[in-house]
Amino acid sequence: MIIVLKSNPNPEQYEQLKKWLEDKGLDIHKTQGIHSTILGLVGDTSKVDIDLVSAMEIVDTVKRIQEPYKAANRKFHPLDTEITVENTKIGAGHFAMIAGPCSVETEEQIIGIAKAVKAAGATMLRGGAFKPRTSPYAFQGLGGDGIKLLLEAKKETGLPIVTEIMDLSQLDLFEEVDVIQVGARNMQNFQLLKELGHTKKPILLKRGLSSTIQELLMSAEYIMAGGNEDVILCERGIRTFETATRNTLDISAVPVLKEKTHLPIVIDPSHSTGYSKYVKSMCYASTAAGADGLIIEVHNDPAKAWCDGQQSITPAAFEEINRGVQLIREDVLKL
Repeated sequence: MIIVLKSNPNPEQYEQLKKWLEDKGLDIHKTQGIHSTILGLVGDTSKVDIDLVSAMEIVDTVKRIQEPYKAANRKFHPLDTEITVENTKIGAGHFAMIAGPCSVETEEQIIGIAKAVKAAGATMLRGGAFKPRTSPYAFQGLGGDGIKLLLEAKKETGLPIVTEIMDLSQLDLFEEVDVIQVGARNMQNFQLLKELGHTKKPILLKRGLSSTIQELLMSAEYIMAGGNEDVILCERGIRTFETATRNTLDISAVPVLKEKTHLPIVIDPSHSTGYSKYVKSMCYASTAAGADGLIIEVHNDPAKAWCDGQQSITPAAFEEINRGVQLIREDVLKL
């Protein structure tokens, strides 16, 4: 349920309404707009008499929300969410360029790539320390040592780091990580999502391989219900019958999500296509569709990458893509 208050509501009447709602066991999410104040109610709203609330002097309208997700719902929070990550922002007009290797390999490799992508316009550094792999015999990442190397790269460049958590047992290792990524395979690991809801770190939540948009938003809701409202959604391609690409990038998810939620949305063109030759065009299409950022795999020598080299681009290619993205934002979107 949402309650829209009239302009400049009487403070005393507002406090009375707030206390009355809280006494009914409801959580109140307040959004202060330019012309109105919106109260999003989470909990058992069947106890609330809509007619009684509507008759209150400070209330403009009252509406019941049918969607099962509340905190992530744009009806609760009409303005786009802006998330601050160290010295950069994403959402509400701020665009993030997240770049780095699929996997952290060596100190020289990660620091070299970090410097290269920063010079090319990256605002955050991605890199896998723990790697979910289809084959148990494939490289699984350096684990805690990989996170230490990412932190060294951050010291060298100042770029905030984004890396994936695989299991709750690893959470202590992520104390200094700036953005915790939840991969597609863990999108519905609800116990993990609940625990991340109690952290104070932004969470980058990837859409599952066969998950609907509503299921993605419900997973975001698990995190937000725990008190952590800094959730970044990521469209990384879904599984279809098509085999020409690794997955099928759902570009239409961007406008659909923009309509349904206030959370920032980034696109992963690397995992979705699986081939470096398609990354540039998908970056441009995603930007034109209104995405809030891109997360791209960049490697200084893709042919020798320990993981996913076929979908990784070079720093020079990333620099070219960044220039094109900025032109689209300036000339097409007028941002």
